[in-house]
Amino acid sequence: MKKLLTVVAVGEAAMGVAFLTVPSLVGQLLFGAEPTGTGMTIARVAGVALIALCVACWTGAPLVGMLTYSALVTLYLAYLGFAGGLTGILLWPAVILHAILTALLTRDRLY
Repeated sequence: MKKLLTVVAVGEAAMGVAFLTVPSLVGQLLFGAEPTGTGMTIARVAGVALIALCVACWTGAPLVGMLTYSALVTLYLAYLGFAGGLTGILLWPAVILHAILTALLTRDRLY
């Protein structure tokens, strides 16, 4: 079972990296259409989630998976805010919330 979980986790991590780096190609291959606008952003957040799922499965620690997700999504959303692009009214509250969650999860991980 552990070998199967590792193989599946590696596969999902590869899909996560693909969603992060080439979301238009993944969208075209999976759905026959490229994501546009917010679809690209959502695809990249899905990529982060898949990588965090891989981390949680690989380490056997859901806390580490959630910490990975929260930290990466904080960085990505903050990047979107600073780079311009897509900035809705809830973007910065989401960045702040995920930064707080990252800090709390880090504290729990350390103690």
